[in-house]
Amino acid sequence: MSKMLLLHGYLTEEVYMRQPQDFVHPSFAHHICRLRKALYGLKQAPRAWFHGFSGFLLSHGFTQRNSSSTVSSFISTLSHTFAMKDLGEIHYFLGIQTLHTSKGMFLSQQKYISDLLRHFHLHTVKLVCAPLPSRTTLSLTDGELLADGTEYCSMVGALQYLTITRPNITYAVHLVSQFMHAPRNTHLFAVKRIYRYLQGTISDGLWLRKGGDTSLIVAYSDADWAGCPDSCGSTTGYAIFLGDNLISWRSKKQPTVSKSSTEAEYRAVAYTVQDTLFIRSLLTDMGFFLPKPVQLYCDNVSASYLAVNPIQHDRSKHIKIDYYFVREQVAHGDLIVKYIPTQFQLADIFTKNLSSQRFEFLKSNLRVMSSAQIEGV
Repeated sequence: MSKMLLLHGYLTEEVYMRQPQDFVHPSFAHHICRLRKALYGLKQAPRAWFHGFSGFLLSHGFTQRNSSSTVSSFISTLSHTFAMKDLGEIHYFLGIQTLHTSKGMFLSQQKYISDLLRHFHLHTVKLVCAPLPSRTTLSLTDGELLADGTEYCSMVGALQYLTITRPNITYAVHLVSQFMHAPRNTHLFAVKRIYRYLQGTISDGLWLRKGGDTSLIVAYSDADWAGCPDSCGSTTGYAIFLGDNLISWRSKKQPTVSKSSTEAEYRAVAYTVQDTLFIRSLLTDMGFFLPKPVQLYCDNVSASYLAVNPIQHDRSKHIKIDYYFVREQVAHGDLIVKYIPTQFQLADIFTKNLSSQRFEFLKSNLRVMSSAQIEGV
């Protein structure tokens, strides 16, 4: 594989950067550079590399397929002609440690967290029991502007990668990620608190249990209406399970302001359904048999009612596209929307900061646990 592969992708968007230190053009010292190719750290970089590499393969006679069986068949054919070695079960990949047991697989990033804590000189900090205090909100105008936000961006970027195996910190990371362009001292304090929580839970990870009903996708959808103090924007949160195992989760600020909690919740439902359709298609390509409709749980009575009621109301006209999108999936028999009491809403952890007791309850239900707990499973 090519070295520094992400540097080979060409960008289609306009992206600008400051001139690197020691490489400032003497005639244009106060100019910025427009990037034509990707750099490590850009969110567009992996996609740009994929487009470039896949385009190269297609131009040389390869055909793109969705089925993983095609890949398996190709590898099998290669092994008949060339000496190949199966390296067996994966144990460490891109900072993610995997522990295999007879009952399942445990994913963690203990070494990655330890390295981060030492890098940012936070390995001796006082521990806390939750990433952020209950009902904590952050604003664009809180505190004093940092003289240099470089370290803040670095710390938050590292946290984003940690959400791969630590879904319970997703909302806190989502919150502090909103201030990358102009971080303040209060935002930095919140980031350091997240690291304090990680120091005390360094061995935690995501447990994936063997067995269970792998023919059923279950989703939980939630929204925090008008929770943003700067824009009154709402936050969507969802958790998607295949059987008993959490396979997808998200905390995302809604792009438009909702006029009611019902509207915010219904937008969250639509966003969750969109992801479940993608996951269902992906799992089908991988050979999973999914005859049952997706079960989606929402803790807003009105939003649950709108999803199954074929009559359009005045309150649903302004969310017409989302309304018909969800209704279509219900009508086709691919989706069942059910009401669930808030105390059992697992997606609650992705929309707001919670009390430590509530946080621990939801964390355990997401199957985030310590390596010591895994030994007793």
